[in-house]
Amino acid sequence: MNRRTVLQSALGFAAMVAPFFADRSSVYAGEAAAPQRDDALRRLSAVRDFRLHGKEQIAMLLYPGFTALDLVGPHYFFGSMMGATVHLVTNQRDLAPVKSDLGLAVAPTITIEDCPREIDLLFAPGGTDGTLAAMEDERTLRFFTERADHATYITSVCTGSLILAAAGLLQGKRATSHWCAISALESFGAVPTHERVVTDGKFITGAGVSAGLDFALAVVAAARGEPYARALMLQGEYQPEPPFAGGSLDTTPKEIAEPLQELFSSVAVKAKAIGGKN
Repeated sequence: MNRRTVLQSALGFAAMVAPFFADRSSVYAGEAAAPQRDDALRRLSAVRDFRLHGKEQIAMLLYPGFTALDLVGPHYFFGSMMGATVHLVTNQRDLAPVKSDLGLAVAPTITIEDCPREIDLLFAPGGTDGTLAAMEDERTLRFFTERADHATYITSVCTGSLILAAAGLLQGKRATSHWCAISALESFGAVPTHERVVTDGKFITGAGVSAGLDFALAVVAAARGEPYARALMLQGEYQPEPPFAGGSLDTTPKEIAEPLQELFSSVAVKAKAIGGKN
């Protein structure tokens, strides 16, 4: 990397992080901070395998009833990838805000029909009833199958993997999902794998909800290298320290885990029924 390229990369990264730092430290405010900032960014850009720039086309599906955190967590990291274009793709007929399963509405940027065919990264978030509906929506499934061959990465978080499976993309592939539905993957020919992030070739799937952050960092590392992923990890101050043990069936007390399994058991049953139709 020559000096000019390093400077251009540094200035590009500066544009990304400037709003973050401007709100948090006077050290980065005003013209006086520019030399310090530029020097720090030059040094950062010179880190081995630190790839700032790319031209990825990323498509993140929105459908009624999706789980917001499945989408928003990865979007934070994908949206920070310099040069990447992130499309929020709605499976509705217009660009009306799409409501999540808890009522949080997200504004899409493009419809399924208008989304570019040559997408580098496809992403499906999960949910419950909304996901089951998306699994049987021909427009949604066609969206994935028509772009799968070109895509470098085909990805999901939580029960979003069931949408990929319903589209016929996970046959013979190792994949994960939310614990309540992971067993249903087998009905579509996938290989259920109980890990937080599972990579099988160009397929990268994340487990339930909060695993979307781990998943997204794994995707960024695959696309841009670990040093860049580490920078975004620090920018987001991602260093989880839950207040108590839990978050999995194995680490949650049985008196809580077992009733919760019963409450969500219908998701896997319904998903398996959809798999049985195929």
